[in-house]
Parts: sequence; C-alpha cells; structure tokens
Amino acid sequence: MTNPILLEAIGVEKYYDKFAALGGVDLKVRANTVHSVIGPNGAGKTTLFHMLTGTKKVSGGRIVFDGHDVTHEPDHRRVQRGMARSFQVTSLFLSLPVRENLRLAAQGIAPTKALNCWHEPIGPRSCVDTVERVLEKLGLESFALAPAGNLSHGQQRRLELGMALAAHPKAIFLDEPTSGMGIDDLDDMKRLIKSLRDEHTVVLIEHNMDIVMDISDTVTVMQQGRVLAEGLPHEIRNDDRVRAAYLGNMITGGKG
Repeated sequence: MTNPILLEAIGVEKYYDKFAALGGVDLKVRANTVHSVIGPNGAGKTTLFHMLTGTKKVSGGRIVFDGHDVTHEPDHRRVQRGMARSFQVTSLFLSLPVRENLRLAAQGIAPTKALNCWHEPIGPRSCVDTVERVLEKLGLESFALAPAGNLSHGQQRRLELGMALAAHPKAIFLDEPTSGMGIDDLDDMKRLIKSLRDEHTVVLIEHNMDIVMDISDTVTVMQQGRVLAEGLPHEIRNDDRVRAAYLGNMITGGKG
C-alpha cells in the first residue's frame, strides 16, 4: 500500500522584487519516506525549505502538512504540528553537555516550558526518556556528559539532527547534513538518516549524490526555481534532463 501524503506544496512561489526564487513548485512527500531535493546551486532548494518550514513567507501557493493548511503559520506553530529542521550550519550550545543540548531541544517544543528557568530540570522537565532514546539513536551515549564543543564535526552534525529528533517530529527537514564530513562520519550519518523512516518522514537537501541515490525513496530535482524531474533514484540517475541540467558524470559515479 502506498504511504499517505504527509506534506504537499501546491504552486508555491517566492519572489524577491521581480526575481522568482520559486516559480510555482508542486511537491508531495509521503509519510515514512526519505524524500531528497537536489539541484545545482541557485535552484531554489533552500528557499523551498524556508517556505515549507515557515522561516520565510510564501509569495503564492499553498502548503498542507498532516491535513492542515500551514501556508501562513509561523515556524514555531509548524514545529508544534510536527515539523523539525536542521540547518547547513551547526547551531549547538557548544559549552553545554550533549545531554543538556538534547534536553533543551525536547523541552523547547512547548513554549511555556522552553524558557522555564525558575525550576531545575528534574522530573518531567529532565525529559530523560527522550534524551536517552535519542542518545542511543545517535550512538553518542559515551559522550553524554561531554561539552558539545568537544565533539568532532561529524558528531556535532549527528547531535544537531538529534536535537530535531528530540522534538518528536513527524517530519524532519535536513539541509546538507553531511557537509564537511569525513568518510567514517558519512557512513554513520547515512545509516542514521536511513533508519529515521521507521518513525519519521525525512525531507533532505544533499549534494552527495552517492548518499542521495542510496537512501532516498523519492528524488525531486529542481532547476531555476522549478521542479525539473521527480522519481525513484534509478529513474533520476538515468534521466537525460537531469544529466543535462547539472549532474553530468557525478550521477554516474564520477567526480564533478
């Protein structure tokens, strides 16, 4: 049976003066899948993420998430509906322990609790079950008490993804999660993202084509603010329009 649609963009537009960063994008993301969005620089991928997650306002079109029209809802409201996002640049509390980063993320999903600095984080406020579950998922149990700033770059990227997981999201939006990683960290992150579809839906922007083709259920290719092609990884790999657009020998395993 085909998974139900969790997220849908319908004719989404974003204009900056007369420049169309998005020229009417249609997108359907099915629940419990990894859906990758790829394309050359300037194709509109990150702008689309801003529209979907509410960090910027759309110029036109509609966005529906989990049956709700969220087109004009702010980003914090979408978080409460079950959207979580990680960014290209890590945004951790580097001086705080790994465990505390995750606790703050888990506590932050409820605005009344997020900045509750008058009570110690004990009992329910410790979010201990969530923190332990995410630590295990990330494979960072042995670093729980270490400052986040002591982690390697790859471990920090995993922790940032874990902070998104701590919010118990239905959908996780990952923007270049493997950027700057070495080969060992790449494999760890790839396994982690692939495992998320059991409980979550993943929308991914990624430049590493080997990872995209290996872990994605669906790939959407963007060019100049529009959808150029969409399909299964092997369909995209063999699509002449995609090859001509930007991938060339990169998608066939070469470098570029």
